[in-house]
Amino acid sequence: MKWLNGYRIRLVLVGFVAAIVLGGGGSANADFTFGTPTNLGPTINSSYADGLGCFSSDGLEMYFDSRRYGGCDVYVTRRATIYDDWGAPVNLGPPVNTSAWEEGPSLSADGLFLFFHSNRSGGSGQMDIWVTTRATTNDDWGEPGNLGQTVNSSYHDFFSSISTDGLELYFCSYRPGGYGDRDLWVTTRATTDANWGPPVNLESPVNSSYLEQTPTILADGLVLFFSSNRPGGFGGTDLWVATRATVSEPWAEAVNLGPTVNTSAGDAAANISRDGSTLYFCSTRSGGLGGWDIWQAPILPVVDFNGDGRVDFKDFSILALYWLQDESLVDIAPPPFGDDMVDFKDIVVFAENWLEGTRRASNPHPADGATGVSTTADLSWTAGVDAESHDVYFGTSSPPPSIRNQTAKTFEPGTMTIRTTYYWRIDEVNAWGKTTGTVWSFTTESGPPP
Repeated sequence: MKWLNGYRIRLVLVGFVAAIVLGGGGSANADFTFGTPTNLGPTINSSYADGLGCFSSDGLEMYFDSRRYGGCDVYVTRRATIYDDWGAPVNLGPPVNTSAWEEGPSLSADGLFLFFHSNRSGGSGQMDIWVTTRATTNDDWGEPGNLGQTVNSSYHDFFSSISTDGLELYFCSYRPGGYGDRDLWVTTRATTDANWGPPVNLESPVNSSYLEQTPTILADGLVLFFSSNRPGGFGGTDLWVATRATVSEPWAEAVNLGPTVNTSAGDAAANISRDGSTLYFCSTRSGGLGGWDIWQAPILPVVDFNGDGRVDFKDFSILALYWLQDESLVDIAPPPFGDDMVDFKDIVVFAENWLEGTRRASNPHPADGATGVSTTADLSWTAGVDAESHDVYFGTSSPPPSIRNQTAKTFEPGTMTIRTTYYWRIDEVNAWGKTTGTVWSFTTESGPPP
C-alpha cells in the first residue's frame, strides 16, 4: 500500500530513497510530515456539516460552506494576520446565497472570481457550477452566472477548483464517459477572457471505478488533492494526492495521505495554507462538533537529512555541505517549498526543528509500519528531553484515542487481536507544556496455524 506521511513524499524502498515531486520548480525539497490534526473549534465549525473551500492569496480569508440554519450557504471568515485566529464567519448573503443549495467555493488568485456549485434555478441540470465576480476585493459580489452547457451537464457537476492562472477548472461529475461512481474532470480556456472548453476526464490513474471528488489544484499546478473511497485507504473516503512533473504531462499514480490525516471516518477537501505551513481538510472523525467539520494539521519539515533516526551534527554537516547551492534535500526554508537556495534561512528552520525534535518521542518499538508483531508485545520509545511524563494514545483507529498519562517509557496494551493494525502516539509533557508526537502504526501477527 502506498500512502503519504508528509507533504513532500519520500518512499523508502529497500535501501534507497525515491523522491516523488509535489511541487516547486520540478525538484523535491526536504521531507515533510503532518502533525496531529486539530479541530478549528466552535468559532468556525457548528453542529451541522461544515465544508472547507479555499483561501485568499494573502491567507487572510477562508471561504467555506455550511449547513447551519438550514440549506447550505457559502461563508467567509477573516483574520488580521496569518498568526491570528479566524474570526466569526459571515454569510455571503444574496445574490451569492439563495434558498437553494450553494456549496464548494473556489476563489481565483486575484480574489475577483468565486466559483461554487448550486441547484438554483437557471441551471443545466441538478448541481451546476456557477461563478460570481467583483471589480475589486473591496466590492460586493455580483449576480452569479452559470458556466453554461459546455461545462455543466444534466447530471451533478460540483466541487470545482480554479488554477492560479485561471486557465484550468477542475471539478467532479456524475456525467457519462467516466470510470465509475464520480470522476474528476477539467475544463480549460486559452485566456481568462475566453470561453471554457469541453471538459476532459482526468482518466486513470487519477480516476477509478470508485468515487473521486473534492479536487484541489495547488498553486504550481503540479499537485492535485482529492478524496476517494478506492482500495488502499483507511475507511470511508480518504484524502489522496496526484502529481505531475509539468502542467503538460500526465498525472502520476495517486498516493494516500496516510493515517495521520486519514481515518476510518470520512476525510475530504484538502487544501494548503498560502504560507505552506498548514494542511486544512474536512472530516467526520470523532472529536468534532457534529457531522463534517474543518480540521487543520501542521506541515512539519523533516530535518533528519541522512535518515538515521537522529537529528544531530551529521545532519547539520549535510546542510553546510550544500551552502549557497540549490540542493533540494536541505532546502527547507521557507517551508514547505524552499527557495532553491541553501542559506541562513534554512539554518534557522533546521535549528528550530532540531530543538523541537529533541523534545518529541522517537525510536518506537515496534518500529513504525512493522508487521508480524506479537499480540503480547509491549510498546516502548525514546523519551524526549525534559519529558516529565508521557500521554499515551493507542487504538485501532487514527488518530488513536487517549489512554493515560504515565511516567514509564513503556506501555503494556494487553493481548492484542491478530491480523490487526494498531496506531499509537506519545505526547511528551514537561514544565513548558506538551510536545505532540507522531502517529505510529504496526500490524499484529497472523496467529498460530490451524
